Amino acid sequence: MSLPLPLPFYIFAFLLGAVVGSFLNVCICRLPEEKSVVTPPSACPSCGEGIRWYDNIPILSWLLLRARCRHCGEPISWRYPLVEGVNGLLTLALFAKYGPTLPFLALFILSSSLVAITFIDLDHQIIPDCISLPGILVGFAFSFFLPWSGWFNSLAGILLGGGSLLLVAWGYEKLTGKEGMGGGDIKLLAMMGAFLGWRSVPFIVFAASLVGSVVGVTAMVIQKKDGKLAIPFGPFLAFGAMLYIFCGRQLITWYFSIGR
Repeated sequence: MSLPLPLPFYIFAFLLGAVVGSFLNVCICRLPEEKSVVTPPSACPSCGEGIRWYDNIPILSWLLLRARCRHCGEPISWRYPLVEGVNGLLTLALFAKYGPTLPFLALFILSSSLVAITFIDLDHQIIPDCISLPGILVGFAFSFFLPWSGWFNSLAGILLGGGSLLLVAWGYEKLTGKEGMGGGDIKLLAMMGAFLGWRSVPFIVFAASLVGSVVGVTAMVIQKKDGKLAIPFGPFLAFGAMLYIFCGRQLITWYFSIGR
């Protein structure tokens, strides 16, 4: 099958995503500790030795170093190439779908943000406001130029995304006396609504809840928990958003066609 654009364009798209993924690794490590993502330069977390540029090439350096620091020999986590590879593949998939267009740029920003949020939430059960709140503004700004959005659609997405989870969180707390959902999830869904519009919100919540329930029940069975296992919801929201981007409309059309 021939490609719409020459192969080097797609190679560049993957490399772009992987390079940004390397920066996301810095964000994932530093943002939860409220440290600068600009200074100081990257260093080995074990010995503190600065990482040279040739040891900081996404994925490739990790393989060539055999997952160990050049200076102290301590293992380098597999998380680093995983984040770079995932972001590279997502960028490639978005580029293959949208090409060198403004929608690609908007969704590239959104997906990269979701990769960082996913790993931060998995590690610390927090979603930094410094990603989600600017993301809401950026998504709304893009809405004036995106073919599926428009400012009203985006604004409605912000209100529906944030408002729906806020209502769920309020209701759960009133019924149980416990906090069941953090404010980070509320702002995260508002950010998704800003980029993708209000029509995306029900799909994202349904997909996230379905997959989250399956994973949660499976984890409780394996770990023999009694229903009190805390699982961050942010990664499932991120999964729902990416599923909507790539095949949400097709799945919605298929669902409503059943039984006709």
